Amino acid sequence: MVEPTAVSPPRPAGPVAAPLYGLVLTGGRSTRMQRDKATLEYAGQSQLQRAVGLVTPLVERVFVSVRADQTGDPLRARFAQIVDSSNVAGPIAGIIAAQSCHPDVAWLVLACDLPLLDLPTLEHLLRSRRPERQATAYRSSHDGLPEPLCAIYEPSSREAIRAYVGTGRDCPRKFLINGDAALLDQPEPGALDNVNTPKEYGSATFRLLRSAGSAPAAAAGPTAGVRQINVQYYALLREQAGRSFESVMTLAATPRELFQELQQRYPFSLAPEMLRVAINSDFSDWSQQLNEGDSVVFIPPVAGG
Repeated sequence: MVEPTAVSPPRPAGPVAAPLYGLVLTGGRSTRMQRDKATLEYAGQSQLQRAVGLVTPLVERVFVSVRADQTGDPLRARFAQIVDSSNVAGPIAGIIAAQSCHPDVAWLVLACDLPLLDLPTLEHLLRSRRPERQATAYRSSHDGLPEPLCAIYEPSSREAIRAYVGTGRDCPRKFLINGDAALLDQPEPGALDNVNTPKEYGSATFRLLRSAGSAPAAAAGPTAGVRQINVQYYALLREQAGRSFESVMTLAATPRELFQELQQRYPFSLAPEMLRVAINSDFSDWSQQLNEGDSVVFIPPVAGG
């Protein structure tokens, strides 16, 4: 007689994780920054490009969330877009629109203005994902509240978010506070600090330069030496830069250092010796000290007699 083989009771299967798409939010009006935050540059790369680059290897598809009036913007037009829902304001409009377009996927939602966010932080979020919950998000390292703009929203959150908005509310953080969200501690405190003002932009620029080993060792603080400079380009320089004006955050102390910094960003073919420089409408020396808010003009030689 053959003894029956013992069979272990079946283990309940865990939830099957839905496919994961990425959504980079760019629909804000950047009122406090006074310029489009998606275009702010760090190491020659716009915030939007950097955010998309971080998300792309982690998800199946990436979309950029835009307002209806932003669809033709050259920077945003490089990427697949989802237009924000028109019946609600703020970042939750982008989440609703994405879930309406692709209701059966989970969304890794990311604000574009997180210059200190790194790949390990996003990888930790994905490893810690809880597909049986409506969302997985980090706790703020400052106040312990949910960080809604670096979070995974599962398909099960769709109807809950729609019901939440239906009550006249539009704050994604409060949705997570009151909803079924798994909250995680940030592995790198400060990685989700966003940038809303020129001063914060300068601070973030310095922190990134310091982490890359490019910041001056003598700097006395997180924004020491960082200044906002308005730069104008003419003739050949305008063609090579692809713009006639920009406002930059820089550690350059003189026009020469500023031009050398810009040469790393644009294919300038002229050496400083072939140019004239003006600061605040007055011709200047290449070694003159730059100050916060200065307007600098690089002037190439003019052809003809």
